[in-house]
Amino acid sequence: MRPHFGIESAAAPVYNERMSRFDVIESKMKSVGLSEAAINAFRHSVQVLVSKQSMLIPESDIVPAEGVADWEELVAATPAADASLLAQAVLIKLNGGLGTSMGLQKAKSLLEIKPGVTFLDLIVRQVKTLRSAAGYPVNLLLMNSFSTSDDTMSHLSRYAEDGFADAEKVEMIQNRVPKLLTDTLEPATYPANPELEWCPPGHGDIYPALVGSGWLDKLLAAGVKYAFVSNSDNLGAQMDTHFLRWFAESGAPFVMEVTRRTEADKKGGHLATRKADGQPILREIAQCPGEDVNDFQNIDKHRFFNTNNLWIRLDALRDYLEAHEGVLPLPVICNTKTVDPRDAATPAVYQLETAMGAAIQCFPGARAVCVPRSRFFPVKTCSDLLLLRSDAVVIDDGGLMSLAPECGGVAPIIQLDSKLYKLVDSLEALGVPSLKNVKKLTVTGSHTFAAGEPLTGEVTV
Repeated sequence: MRPHFGIESAAAPVYNERMSRFDVIESKMKSVGLSEAAINAFRHSVQVLVSKQSMLIPESDIVPAEGVADWEELVAATPAADASLLAQAVLIKLNGGLGTSMGLQKAKSLLEIKPGVTFLDLIVRQVKTLRSAAGYPVNLLLMNSFSTSDDTMSHLSRYAEDGFADAEKVEMIQNRVPKLLTDTLEPATYPANPELEWCPPGHGDIYPALVGSGWLDKLLAAGVKYAFVSNSDNLGAQMDTHFLRWFAESGAPFVMEVTRRTEADKKGGHLATRKADGQPILREIAQCPGEDVNDFQNIDKHRFFNTNNLWIRLDALRDYLEAHEGVLPLPVICNTKTVDPRDAATPAVYQLETAMGAAIQCFPGARAVCVPRSRFFPVKTCSDLLLLRSDAVVIDDGGLMSLAPECGGVAPIIQLDSKLYKLVDSLEALGVPSLKNVKKLTVTGSHTFAAGEPLTGEVTV
């Protein structure tokens, strides 16, 4: 079942009559050391789950996104941040994902992009470059999960002399939340494997994690006010010092990097403006009424989607949370699965998640900026990874990524046979050809390229 927002469950009326049942959920969360901030955020999600309020956003309530600024114009017109401003910034990387869909059993950021160089190595290289420019130890904070913490910190031990190996200085642990039985909304129990009683809460957890871990107060006390947040598997998401200055001077509490939608993105969420108050919001396909789907997928009307690169004023976040009982009221994504996802005979459960970009609707004065596609290079498949490993992508000594000049600013489209090239190990047999002069590469069968084999134009194998 695809994710959807809000549930009018048959169990909801019963649960509303017995809201003390949340005490059971709270007790379970406290038993594993989860913070009050995490518990309060999950309470909000459960309340959304059992409510009968519609979470749909009809076309009649919105207009296409307004006031979207152009990144390149802003950056060209703004001087780079100086050392004092860089000292007030923190780079936060979401690093909680395992690369299981690509055959990995460790942190996805430990994938090699170039020989001997991982995502994590390049993140460290980028931060060291910023520190060199600032003459100050610019902050790096990794939001790891229970699954990625050990692998990540072990890898960072090679950078101990630069201060990256101390978990107290660079790590924040993502929370986890209980799976709820669909028939009773009680926390699921699974003695055969208690770990399967829990699920990740989505990257919207960054807000309660910052509060509950003490990191929000710690950063503000150190004079850090500006956070740039992005996914660790998106090498295009680099802290731009010109934009940092623009963000600091703009007064905006929250800025989302968006980019133009293409036909490949028409089913993904889009940015819009709420008619009632002019507030920018995100709308996902699951929030769209059936009769409005054609408008939703009209990429000429709704032109922008969220890259998950966010700029956040930490003092504004603190003030909002203090004014709203410590909770950002984010839309809830409800996935229906089984306790053991590999065993359809185990009980059905709800897994509740939130998305961090949806917080744009919470902050008056929030802005969106349209960035070039080069700032959005997530690695979700082996096709994405092959592109980054090729000569179409250039990584400089500072860890900054760019497209080779031959690409003309447009990344080649790579489509590998999803059955043959689903797992990372399969790329070893495929090899890495030269892709800097390629517009599109399609591989529909087993093949081996010679290292650096030159390809040109549109190539089908």
